[in-house]
Amino acid sequence: MKKISFKPLAAVFTFCALAGFSHAALAQDATLSVEDAWVRATVPSQHATGAFMRLTSAAPGRLVAVESQAAKHVEVHEMAMQDNVMKMRQVPGIDLPAGQAVELKPGGYHVMLIDLAKQITPGDRVQLTLVVEDGAGKQRRVPVEAVARPLNATAAPAPGHGH
Repeated sequence: MKKISFKPLAAVFTFCALAGFSHAALAQDATLSVEDAWVRATVPSQHATGAFMRLTSAAPGRLVAVESQAAKHVEVHEMAMQDNVMKMRQVPGIDLPAGQAVELKPGGYHVMLIDLAKQITPGDRVQLTLVVEDGAGKQRRVPVEAVARPLNATAAPAPGHGH
């Protein structure tokens, strides 16, 4: 009879436990690709800012919430024209069609961090947790680290510029 060693697997589970992840969370995170996550830096006394990223889900889902210790309130918003005026409003979620990239960007869908804990400066790393719901209503949490970009940032940095 062959003896099978599970030491490498045990090491992965131990690492995950120490890092604060469950083994299930790692498997579920593989179904959502998060690219180019960033937040807009703030000036002193600014109380809110936006977070942006590109999400691609392997299966149909919905972004229903975002959490962060960086702010007291975190909301999913969209910018939309209403009576010839661009307005921002909170939305209950954003559909994530299978295999299609969904952009959270300035001027469109985005995450608002409201009542910031402190000023966010360029280069800061802001921890976010995306709450994604699948078609059966089951929710999973996906940790994301977003890097702060300067106030005037509007899009991804040009290729070859350190990104």
